[in-house]
Amino acid sequence: MELVVARIGRAHGIKGEVTVEVRTDEPELRLGPGAVLRTDPASAGPLTVEAGRVHSGRLMLRFAGVKDRTGAEALRNILLIADVDPAELPAEDDEYYDHQLMDLDVVLEDGTVIGRITEISHLPSQDLFIVERPDGTEVMIPFVEEIVAEIDLEEQRCVITPPPGLIDEREAIVVSTRDEDEDAGTGGDAGTGGDADGAGAEVRDGEDA
Repeated sequence: MELVVARIGRAHGIKGEVTVEVRTDEPELRLGPGAVLRTDPASAGPLTVEAGRVHSGRLMLRFAGVKDRTGAEALRNILLIADVDPAELPAEDDEYYDHQLMDLDVVLEDGTVIGRITEISHLPSQDLFIVERPDGTEVMIPFVEEIVAEIDLEEQRCVITPPPGLIDEREAIVVSTRDEDEDAGTGGDAGTGGDADGAGAEVRDGEDA
C-alpha cells in the first residue's frame, strides 16, 4: 500500500535542502536517511533521503543528487510516498494508520448512523475525522477520547458520543455574553469545565496515495 507521508516545501539555503510538510507521525521511520520514496508526480522520483534535521520546528531534508538551491526549488510541492505493508500495525494499541480508519461507519451509541469517514485531517492540536453524511453534507469529528468512544476495526465502525451541537447545530447550547457578564458582576460561580482537548487515540500515517 502506498501512503503520502510528506509534501516538499520551499528550498532552504544553497546546498539542496528543502522543508517538508510532514503527513506521518513516524517521520523518523518514513523519512529517515536512506529511505527511498516514490513521488507524485512519478517523474520526479524516486527520491532517496540523504540527510534530515529539524530547524525552527520544521523538518528539513536533503535528497541524494540534489546539490543546490535550483535543484531543491524544482522539487517544491511534490508529494512523497512510502510503501507500507497493509498488515503493518502501529506499535501502540490506541494508534491507527489512516488507511485503517478510512470508510469506517460513524455511529452513535444507540446505533444511529451519522455517516462514514472520508478524510482525516492532521492538525497541530488534534486529528479530525471528516465524515460524509447520508445527505452528502460533511461534519468534522475531533479524534479525542471524550468524543470517540470506540474504534471497532472488525465491525468497521467508529462509535462516537458527540456533545450538543457537534452533529446538529440546532442542539448547540448558546450562552449569551450578557448572562456571562451578569454572573461575573454578581460573583456567581461559573464552574470549572472539563478539558475539551483531551488526548485521544493517535492517527499515524498520512492519506492513501
